[in-house]
Amino acid sequence: MRIRIVDAFAERAFSGNPAGVVLLDSFADDAWMQNVAMEVNHAETAFAHPLPEGGDADWALRWFTPVTEVAMCGHATLATAHVLHTTGAHTGPVRFASRSGVLVATPGGDGSVTLDFPTAPLTRVDVPDGVAGALGAEPVAGFDTGPNLGDLLLELADEKTVLGLSPDHEALAAHSARGIIATARAADPAKGYDYVSRCFFPNVGIDEDPVTGSAHTALAPHWAGRLGSDDLTGLQASRRTGLVRTSLRGDRTLLTGRAVTVVDGELFTP
Repeated sequence: MRIRIVDAFAERAFSGNPAGVVLLDSFADDAWMQNVAMEVNHAETAFAHPLPEGGDADWALRWFTPVTEVAMCGHATLATAHVLHTTGAHTGPVRFASRSGVLVATPGGDGSVTLDFPTAPLTRVDVPDGVAGALGAEPVAGFDTGPNLGDLLLELADEKTVLGLSPDHEALAAHSARGIIATARAADPAKGYDYVSRCFFPNVGIDEDPVTGSAHTALAPHWAGRLGSDDLTGLQASRRTGLVRTSLRGDRTLLTGRAVTVVDGELFTP
């Protein structure tokens, strides 16, 4: 069968967040899909298969990190939509049936893809003891992001603080179900982004995720209220970096980005 590696939320190869994409006739055994994801060893590998016509969704979609299945993944959804559109396996908007409900990916005329995801419900919380030490910075505020994400969102003082983080990943793992989203207002919006973030997910085998679409379903409402606009651009400041355009639409968040296929090959398995 074919397997692709796609750089998502990327303008060029070797940037953004790489994801494996495997299109199937039907989902394989869970253990096999987990082993493939472990072999690919990127933040996520997506598995998708077509559904019968006339239903609520066109394709079924699941996501696996190298160590576990997750309930939501933005960049691997973008990567899967990119593969479907560029190979002709699907045209126009594609509806994915997932553990997070039906997610729609709509291609743009400029080669971008816009994802329609549920907005994360943010709840202000006290920053747990030990988080500042594990992160290496004192948060300004903390927010629970709800069950779909399972992250702790931490606003920091400024962009420089976010860029300079060098956290203790093992210590961070004790403070959320999935991980930590660290964010701050952009130091200079003229550079093309309104806020900056970094995402640390040691509990699912990813010390730092290069670009996290799902995290932006929490970042979008957080910064929309502070910056006075529902339409913003976030820079995820990992080593690879990536831009995510976010549009808050009430209980839905639109995430827009581009993708580049860097590997297209055959998967040989028993």
